[in-house]
Amino acid sequence: MTSPDAGVETEVELVELDLPAKPEVVAVARLVVGALAAADPMFSEDRAADLRLAVSEACTNAIQAQRSRSNGSTVIEPINLRFELTPGCIAVTVEDHGGGFDPGELTTHPNITDPERLHHEGGLGIPLLQFLTDDLEFKATEEGTVVAMTFLSRADDGFEH
Repeated sequence: MTSPDAGVETEVELVELDLPAKPEVVAVARLVVGALAAADPMFSEDRAADLRLAVSEACTNAIQAQRSRSNGSTVIEPINLRFELTPGCIAVTVEDHGGGFDPGELTTHPNITDPERLHHEGGLGIPLLQFLTDDLEFKATEEGTVVAMTFLSRADDGFEH
């Protein structure tokens, strides 16, 4: 792969995991992405925390979708995580087999700073992902959803959450 900025060849490292669709494995996903961010000196601890939180949210949603679609079956397909690593960038995809959804059809809730928001229990996941990622895309598949997230180190723009 050629870096668009430098015009030099950059090797992409890949890590793929198939994890059981069980809430207990979200901790595994957090540990893996945290370790991958820690291995890149361009990622600060704050940015690594963003990655852990976003991956947790995406995995939790994938697991919930998959388990709700299983209709009580004890055989539930795993969720797939894929990490593509280049210096200063981690691209993550989380794929489920939970039937998919259209993010444009989700109920709009008041802004997080609006006191009316306290009357709504859910609905923070996608706004949270939008805030934490540099690029976010939801792709419908025949069986489910792929959430594609890109995280840049943000080392040279001074951005802090």
